[in-house]
Amino acid sequence: MIYPTTGRAIRHSLFAAGIVAGTVFTMLSPASAGECPADKRGIDVMKMDTTPAKGVSDNVLAAVNLADEPAKLQDRQLRLRKLVIQPGGVVPWHSHGDRPAIIYIIEGEIVEYASTCAVPILHKAGDVAREIHTTSHWWKNNGDKTVVLLSADLLHDKSDKNM
Repeated sequence: MIYPTTGRAIRHSLFAAGIVAGTVFTMLSPASAGECPADKRGIDVMKMDTTPAKGVSDNVLAAVNLADEPAKLQDRQLRLRKLVIQPGGVVPWHSHGDRPAIIYIIEGEIVEYASTCAVPILHKAGDVAREIHTTSHWWKNNGDKTVVLLSADLLHDKSDKNM
C-alpha cells in the first residue's frame, strides 16, 4: 500500500528518525548527558556571549539532501559533523532555533554555557546532548586534553558554514 506524503506523515517520519538516532547514540554509551539542575533552568538565564571561535575544527563528514528523500523536506540537510576542540578552544554562541541537533561526546570533557541554564553544564566522553529550538549556547574546552564531538543536525540555513 502506498501512503500519501502529508505534513503529518513527514512529521512522523522525522520523529521516527529522531528516535532511531537517539537510540543509536544511547547504545553507544551507558552514560547520560550532563544536564542543567532543575532549580537552575529557565529562559534566557544565561546571556549571549561574544567569545569568538578558537581552537576548533568543524568538518562535515556526510550530508543528505532531504528534498531528494521520501520526506521531501525542501531546503533541509541531515548532516553529520566532527568537531575537534583543542584545550582552551571555543565553539562560539549560536542558536538552534531552526537547527535541532544531537551531540555525542567521543572523547574529553567540555563545558556548555546555555541560555536555558544559570550554571555551566559539564559533558563527558560518552554523553549525548540534545539541542532543540529553545537552545542558544556556546561550548568551551576548559581542560588540558582535546575534545572530539560528533554532531548530527538538520540544517536549514544555506549560509551556515558549519558553526
